[in-house]
Amino acid sequence: MAEIAGCFAFWAWLRLDRSALWLVPGVVALALFAWALTRVQVDFAGRAYAAYGGIYIATSLAWLWLVEGQTPGRLDLLGAGLCIVGAAVILAGARP
Repeated sequence: MAEIAGCFAFWAWLRLDRSALWLVPGVVALALFAWALTRVQVDFAGRAYAAYGGIYIATSLAWLWLVEGQTPGRLDLLGAGLCIVGAAVILAGARP
């Protein structure tokens, strides 16, 4: 969510003519996201980042709905569901 919020803040500033003050929480959110990425164990990082892609897609649709007020369609939800299943398959392949 931090990555999406940070990117949205920059997008709002540039595309929606919002105040440059939008950049402050945007930078904070992106820094939080970068910090969170460092919390993943090195041996697990590649698999975690691969699974993150599926979570990112589902979270983007949640943002679309909750923040932008656009209801995702049936195929949007199906696609996000497939991505979550894919992320689960990737994580299930994790070996200690």
